[in-house]
Amino acid sequence: MSELDLERLVLRHVSRPNYRPVKPRVIAKQLDIPKSLHQDLKRTIKRLAKRGELRYGKNHLVEGNRSTKPDEVVGTFRRNFAGYGFVRPKGTRPTVGREDDIFIPAAKTKDAATGDIVRVRTNRRRTSSGGSRISGEIQQIVERGTKQFVGTYFERSNTGLVQIDGTEFSEPVVVGDPGAKNAQPDDKVVVELVRYPTAHRHGEGVITEVLGKHGEPGVDTRTILRQFALPDGFAEDVLQAARDEAELFQPVDEDGQVNVSDGRRDLTEMTVITIDPADARDFDDAISLEKMENGHFLLGVHIADVSHFVKPKSVLDREARDRATSVYLPDRVIPMLPEVISNHLASLQPDQVRYTKTAFIEFTEEGARVATKFCSGAIQSKRRFSYEEVDDYLENPLAWRRKLTPEVYQLLKRMHQLAMILRRRRYERGSLELSLPEVKIKLDRDGQVSGARRVEHTESHQIIEEFMLAANEAVAERLSDDQIAFLRRIHESPDPKKSETLTEFVQELGISCESLQNRFEIQKILKEVADAPLEQAVNYAVLRSMQKAVYSPQEAGHYALAAKDYCHFTSPIRRYPDLTIHRLMDTIIRGKTPVTDADQLMNQGEHCSQREQRAEAAERELIKLKLLNYFAKRIGETMEVVITGVEEFGVFAQGLEIPAEGLIHIDSLPTDDYDYDGSVHALLGHREENNFRLGDLLKVRVINVDLDRRELDYEVVERLTAAQPRPQAASSRQKGERKPGKKRQKASKGSPQRKPPKKRRRR
Repeated sequence: MSELDLERLVLRHVSRPNYRPVKPRVIAKQLDIPKSLHQDLKRTIKRLAKRGELRYGKNHLVEGNRSTKPDEVVGTFRRNFAGYGFVRPKGTRPTVGREDDIFIPAAKTKDAATGDIVRVRTNRRRTSSGGSRISGEIQQIVERGTKQFVGTYFERSNTGLVQIDGTEFSEPVVVGDPGAKNAQPDDKVVVELVRYPTAHRHGEGVITEVLGKHGEPGVDTRTILRQFALPDGFAEDVLQAARDEAELFQPVDEDGQVNVSDGRRDLTEMTVITIDPADARDFDDAISLEKMENGHFLLGVHIADVSHFVKPKSVLDREARDRATSVYLPDRVIPMLPEVISNHLASLQPDQVRYTKTAFIEFTEEGARVATKFCSGAIQSKRRFSYEEVDDYLENPLAWRRKLTPEVYQLLKRMHQLAMILRRRRYERGSLELSLPEVKIKLDRDGQVSGARRVEHTESHQIIEEFMLAANEAVAERLSDDQIAFLRRIHESPDPKKSETLTEFVQELGISCESLQNRFEIQKILKEVADAPLEQAVNYAVLRSMQKAVYSPQEAGHYALAAKDYCHFTSPIRRYPDLTIHRLMDTIIRGKTPVTDADQLMNQGEHCSQREQRAEAAERELIKLKLLNYFAKRIGETMEVVITGVEEFGVFAQGLEIPAEGLIHIDSLPTDDYDYDGSVHALLGHREENNFRLGDLLKVRVINVDLDRRELDYEVVERLTAAQPRPQAASSRQKGERKPGKKRQKASKGSPQRKPPKKRRRR
């Protein structure tokens, strides 16, 4: 158990309403912590007490922290380039608006850095718009988010300095002896800070690694690996454990018979296929589908049996649990498991006998699920299809009749039939699906951007998607019915305030609708704007109103899928939560009752969610870095963009062909006096043609690229389509009228809502 897991376990335990102060050894007994970890537990409690999250009471009894004053808050800090920052209180949901964050003036941030856990004393201050906002002063750095940063080395006055990437530190950090790592000017380096900068002093650090010259092939990827502390390769003991599993794996005996000695079912005679991207390296799901005598469908979802190779508490399990997910970067994959397992032993390759955890799901001809059964199986995929091949089959079925066996030909036909039935039923119950453009960048041999392509969500994708969703839901419902605690994939309902804001935004676009707290009303407006100029505006707004999906044992349901019970079962090669579900299934298959620990599941869910968010952030940041390098050579070029965010100081927009997000500063908009209306995601000029809203399409010119600060700036060349308000709303605004109780803020250059860009003269 890691230090972080132990901390979370202890804090959750002492925070319970019925907790009574006890000594550390009693806590160990209450949490069923093995004796080998008792010293670790004592050190953890001391560490938490030192940070102020626990305290020792009379007779050395461990108490929860009740010393926090009413006006003090503990939360996560993020620093702005201008020096000020914000604190998000602990326990705040990721999608709660920034209005809930606590503003920290530059002079009151101490030496806190982005990601640090801090204790803040709060007060309420007046805003320029006449309202009030909570601000604060940092009292204590409770825990550092990281001590490792990436930046560019340079020298000034015979002193070695590093300008940290991004906008967190405005001044460079002084480094010790750069010669120890042979750093040269313009090198990208990793720095460990030994003294954090404040408003009154420079930071100090030590160079721990030289990544290479700025702009050299591969340096951008290494930069992101270090910035996000991503694993780079596997330790030798982990690799050896994977090799040992490969030596033991004997799916077929010497006589060519499938090895089912452990109670595994031989499913190799079934017609099973895989459908994946053309460039897929591992195959963790396969499908069979038969028509039963009663006319029902029997869907077999066969998932790679990673649990056969990765046993609980093993070296492989420890590594997989820590990584929690594979990380998919533009130019490489950082797998959760060694490739001996992920690309070989557990990969459902065609014509190879492979082990699976299989869910057999029976559906009526109308698509109603009536039964689910589990088994450990051994399959032999009859054919590997790419999505493009299946789309071609659906477009030209007769041309494929000669290419496929009759069994496979008919299987594809049945799969399409059932998938479309399931898809229709899912929408009928209120499932939501946003239509947002997905663009994948293309790289050359040096890892530089050479172009991009739009990813089409075709019917072949929908077939696999429907079967994976159906399997995940069926497995979750079975575990729930058996009253087994498990790691769910939850997606909570939107915050009512955000639903109100969404409703107002959509109505101001001229779309008639009732309250969008009703999922069917959301469905209606998404259908209404499909393929229309307002499509992206509405879809982006709906996305912004949603919570973030996370892993948790809580029975919160999955809002977007309109599912009461849902989990991840279908990708154990790349997601640790799926592996935990497989282990529960294995226990059920063996006729036993799984025993799970609620606290451990909660900690595990938080860890996996954080690792997932880290992986997504790293992918976004590396794509951003590669795109910045691409546009650094294209200053002055024009492109079409869609507005993806609106702030007081300007709008953010993303390219339609090349998905680079940049800022159109308010100074780069047509000359006008702008009002910022956060409720409808708009900068509103006095002239109606100068209204800029979420989802507007524009033609822009690239005017600035700052690689070190990772910023891209555009200016408007031409409006293409606009999410214009209905005429009566526009005419009211021209007269200066406002809705009752609604406030607008004057747009400003220095708003602390989001990091402001460097100041520029109005053009």
